[in-house]
Amino acid sequence: MELVYSTQNSDFDPEKRYRNPAHFDRPESGVTHAVVIGDWPKVIDAYEAVGVEVSVLKPLISEPIDSDAADIIASLEQDNATLRVERDGVLRLIEDVEGQSELEHPGAGELPIRLFVALKAIHEGFETLAGERHNMVNEAESLRAEVARLETAAEPVDNAQKIASLKAQLDAANVLYRANASVESLERAVAELSNA
Repeated sequence: MELVYSTQNSDFDPEKRYRNPAHFDRPESGVTHAVVIGDWPKVIDAYEAVGVEVSVLKPLISEPIDSDAADIIASLEQDNATLRVERDGVLRLIEDVEGQSELEHPGAGELPIRLFVALKAIHEGFETLAGERHNMVNEAESLRAEVARLETAAEPVDNAQKIASLKAQLDAANVLYRANASVESLERAVAELSNA
């Protein structure tokens, strides 16, 4: 397939395919011959690098370009180059995020640098949250262990041991009690000893 790179706005040959070289970023697949109209070394070099035959033609300009138009063209080319740098930086960041690899600073372009700073802040926020979650899990496990220890310590002593202890205190004070007295009545009798 033959592909023509031209900045023309009219007089297109309906039998040919055209591309604007100002928007060129890489060779298209399936091209067997590229025709470049004007001075577009990036297009020429890229197609020659992949082994495609390139023909270079001088543009057909009926009137010379005035200096204002040349300045506008130069400004647009600079803007286009800046946008390509920004696009490349954003694409690298997207690839880093998709590949879950370490984010690399894009180096140039306002938007890629701002995106890098935002993504880095999000990543650091997730790392902080993960650390806090880990600490909270450890703290919860520690609290569970403490609750289990306190529950074990708070379990009532076997009633037989408690009754024997209370009866021993009352026997030592020569206080009479019923042989089948309840724990509560023995506790009251011991409490009365303390008050007396």
